[in-house]
Amino acid sequence: MKFLSNHPTEILILIFLIITYVISAIEKISDWKGSVTYITEHFKNSPLKKSVPFLLAILLIIEIIASVLMIIGVYQIYTLGLKEIALLGLELSAVSIIFMLIGQRLAKDYPGAMSLGVYFIITLCGVYLLNS
Repeated sequence: MKFLSNHPTEILILIFLIITYVISAIEKISDWKGSVTYITEHFKNSPLKKSVPFLLAILLIIEIIASVLMIIGVYQIYTLGLKEIALLGLELSAVSIIFMLIGQRLAKDYPGAMSLGVYFIITLCGVYLLNS
């Protein structure tokens, strides 16, 4: 068996996104008040300003679920060659990025919105590879 299984690119994409989402979730959980304050300030001139805690909680839940699915997916790819759970995690990851993109655009944070494109492209590459 190869070090990164027979699907090294998929595994590396999943690991990249797992690290991204797990750290993001830990930061939100460990400093919830600071995260809400920071994001509320970021969205102070947008229609989302009053919904920040609720929307941040939804995003946190999505990040946690996507992370768990991708972790299980890496294990399944490596041990059984099954890709379905990993694919589900990547698809949920793409949805979370779209949610963040909507927020960035509504906040008129165009550089922030543009930077999300990198994560979205990486996620879509993983989806494509797992579907092939």
